[in-house]
This record gives sequence, C-alpha cells and structure tokens, in this order.
Amino acid sequence: MARAKRQSGQPATPSSPTAADQPLLSVVVPIFNVERYLDECLASLRAQTLTDFEVICVNDGSTDGSRDIIQTYLDADPRFRVIDKPNSGYGASMNLGCAAATGKYVTILESDDFLDPACYEVLVGLAERHDVEVVRANFFFYWSQPYPKDEVCDLIRPALCDRVVNPQREHDIFFVKSAIWAGIYRRDFLAANDIGFLETPGASYQDTGFNFKVWIACTRAWFVQQAYLHYRQDNEASSVNSAGKVYPICDEHAEIERYLAARPERAYLDGVRLRVKFDNYLWNYDRLAPQFKPEFLQRMSQEFAADLAAGKDFSEFNRWQKADVERLAKEPEWFHAAWQAKDAHGYLSKARRYIQTGGPRLLLDVARNKLTRRK
Repeated sequence: MARAKRQSGQPATPSSPTAADQPLLSVVVPIFNVERYLDECLASLRAQTLTDFEVICVNDGSTDGSRDIIQTYLDADPRFRVIDKPNSGYGASMNLGCAAATGKYVTILESDDFLDPACYEVLVGLAERHDVEVVRANFFFYWSQPYPKDEVCDLIRPALCDRVVNPQREHDIFFVKSAIWAGIYRRDFLAANDIGFLETPGASYQDTGFNFKVWIACTRAWFVQQAYLHYRQDNEASSVNSAGKVYPICDEHAEIERYLAARPERAYLDGVRLRVKFDNYLWNYDRLAPQFKPEFLQRMSQEFAADLAAGKDFSEFNRWQKADVERLAKEPEWFHAAWQAKDAHGYLSKARRYIQTGGPRLLLDVARNKLTRRK
C-alpha cells in the first residue's frame, strides 16, 4: 500500500508509523543559510535509485533563500517535509530531525554535500541483507573551485570491509574520522541506546560524541570501501574555518565520558576513549589560531594530568604517545615547543626550530629522549 501523501510544507512531528506506511529510510538534512549549495544537495536526494525514503529538512532559522529552495521540493515531492525553528545549532536540529523520523533506518545529509544516485540503495540493501545496526562507506572530498574535483577519502581499510564487524572486539573504527553522514543507522538501535547529539551552540564537533556513542553500543556493523557521498571542502561558512571555536571538542569528550561511565559493561573501552580524546585534542590544537593555543594547551594539560593521577587506562597508547601525555601533563610549555618543531624538515631545521621555540634546554631534552627511546 502506498503511504499517504503529506501536505507540502507540513511540519514534521514524531510519530509511530505502522509497517505499511513506514519508509525504509529517513534522511535528516540540517539547513542554515546554504542557498548556494542546497539545490544540488536536495536534487541528489530526488535522484536516488532507492525511492522508499522520506526527507526531513530542518531549517535552523535560515535568513537567506534556503527556505524558498526547500519549498520548491515540498511542492514537488511528497517525500519531503520541513521543520522550521529558530536558530539553535546543529545538535538541536539533528535531535529534532531524528525524533521526527519514521524510517526503519536514519541517515544524515549535510546541506552543502551531495550524493551519487545509488548511495542509499546500496547502503540500505546491505543493512537489510546482513541484519546490521550500522552501514558505513568511504566518501569523496569535493572541491567545486577552480573546477569540480573529487578525491576518495579512503578511511576504512579493506580488512574491515564486506563482512560483519563487531566494534566491541575490533576497535579500529573508533580511530577513523567520524564521517557520520557517510552511513545509515537502524532507528530502533539509536533509540534503544539513547544515542543523540549534544545541543551546544553552533555546529562544532557534535558529530564526535554521536559517532563514539554509536561504536560504544554497536555489535554488528558493515563497512563499504566504495564512496558515494561528496563532502564539500570549499564552503567558506563551514566550521573547519572558524578559528574561535576552542572548547566544543572538550564538551563532546565530557559527554562521551559520561555516556561510557553510565554503561559499566563497556568499561573496557575507556582506554580507547582516552586515545581518541588525545588524538582529537591534538587535532583541535593544531587548527586553532595562535592566540587561542595557550589557553587550550592549559586545558589539555589539566585534563590529562587528572587522567594520569586517577590511574586511567592508557593501554591504547604506545610508549612514545604515553611519554607525550606525561610531558603534556607535567610541562605543557615544553610540549608546546616540541609540538611546534615536529613539522620542521632536516636535522638542522629541527634543531633551529627547537631552539627558537623552547631554547637550548628543549633541544637537549629532545636529544636525550631520542637516545632513551633507542635503548
């Protein structure tokens, strides 16, 4: 039986559909001032070879022409719905969209990205065939300027692909870029495990907590080496270019720690959590504008000093990484100087960078550490 058509522009609301009118897939599209890219995004949904899906556009208080573009799709295709709300950020938009979803599976499409036509037919087909909670694919980095160009981001290694993977036994996926929009999730799995987004302002790193919660809870996943989603790199408004967002990554990891602590049966993942936190903090530290680095350095130092003092599990760190953590905790300025010198090439260039950033003491300490590591 065909599902009843929804009135164009009718607000999306949470519901419990019957099997007869439940779509296979709900696509949540968070939208805020993306008129330049939105039509390409939504057109790629209409072009999907899978037809049994709904699209929930969450308009987060856009002030440009985004709402008018949404309306053209509401008028043309009954599978499209909209939630209009005041601006409150990515996390709130995603939680509202997921709550309104009625599909067996849920996915996310960022409003400046777009899809190959076969994307959802492939991913949903794999989920149905193999009875898994999550299907995740690789994706393309996409640039539209100076000319259209794709590069495959081959994050998922072949050994994980084309078989059922239990992340509780194989932890590799925890260390892969979040890329939550490159996969689909069984909706009852998300609900049963209370997996949602942290509702902090803006759109910074809220995928981090969602992603880690998924892998904490998941026992059956399927990974695909092919890429279907085009992840735009030339959107000047995207969060990767916003230097002022210093601490949202800390909020995400505090939420991950809370979520894991509430599930003592998953306590064995705490070492994984700490390693991912260290990697994420260093990535954030690298991208910050110079004026923000000192304060974030102190925050990193304090948090990891507390973790060391509490006897947390650092078993996922090799001895070099553990030494870096200890140095960060005890002497953050030394760590900063050594980290700044890491990209210098050649012995003389590295020595010069060590002296410039940390003085002769840093150079001597680094030389001593290298000798110690060789023993």
